Amino acid sequence: MRLLVTGGAGYVGSVVAARLLADSHDVTVLDDLSTGHADAVPRGAAFVRGTVRDEAAGVLAGRDIEAVLHFAASSLVGESVANPAKYWANNLGGTLALLDAMRAAGTPRIIFSSTAAVYGEPERTPVEETSPTRPTNPYGATKLAVDTALTESARLHGLGAVSLRYFNVAGALRAADGGWLGERHSPETHLIPNVLAGAGSGRDVQVFGDDYPTPDGSCVRDYIHVLDLADAHLRALGACEPGRHRIFNLGNGAGFSVFEVIGACREVTGHDIPVTVAPRRPGDPAVLVASAARVQSELGWRARQDLRAMITDAWEFRQARERVR
Repeated sequence: MRLLVTGGAGYVGSVVAARLLADSHDVTVLDDLSTGHADAVPRGAAFVRGTVRDEAAGVLAGRDIEAVLHFAASSLVGESVANPAKYWANNLGGTLALLDAMRAAGTPRIIFSSTAAVYGEPERTPVEETSPTRPTNPYGATKLAVDTALTESARLHGLGAVSLRYFNVAGALRAADGGWLGERHSPETHLIPNVLAGAGSGRDVQVFGDDYPTPDGSCVRDYIHVLDLADAHLRALGACEPGRHRIFNLGNGAGFSVFEVIGACREVTGHDIPVTVAPRRPGDPAVLVASAARVQSELGWRARQDLRAMITDAWEFRQARERVR
């Protein structure tokens, strides 16, 4: 298929683009490089630098695109609270412009990168797709608004849409050219790369709360490998049906505590990683784990990589980056 990957110079977008190329799809990456990296665009993909709002219409019309995989978004929860207007403009406004461009070009399918943040603080876990959606920050609210827009576009215009709600993504991909594609966020807010940054550096890793009602007192979260995530996107492409918007949670159906993740990082790296316990952060639920029943039954997808594989690949990526600096 001829595919457009928006945000394809970012972490998840670049890995998915690489997997699409490996499956012989024709891939165009659209990214303004505000948070992505030009060297993360996989070899073999066409690259267009620009925003979704400004460039998507021309790309869709000029390249006869058959489906869009939409990753382009602002994604820092704290920043969304400090600057909500940016998030509504980029995440919702940008996607509405993309949907208008798709309709004008006759592009019939979209896979949307959504988030568990749409659920807010769930009443119970594992979280199902039918759980109440009550986002607690503008980032989650804008992603939920896009889901609503996709539902309406499917109903009114016959769009085929799939939203994939991620929980926590980790790991890295060794690319076809031998390089690595992994997390390079600035600032970095994800647990595993922050823990790995403490390996051998002497810097303490902060654990926010050790008095939660969990087996070891730290928060429990659901993690999946970015390779499993990419596989879900490939499966979702085949599941797009005209006039239907489908929603799937992506998780392993289990969870790992913060202290379990730190322990696994110590084992993989061989380094003692010091820890400092800080107060709980407001709004952090004790346990946040996805139900993967729907995606397993309808798409035949399940998370196959374990926590050690995620950490090992993320560590390899980090070491490779340090060698080229």
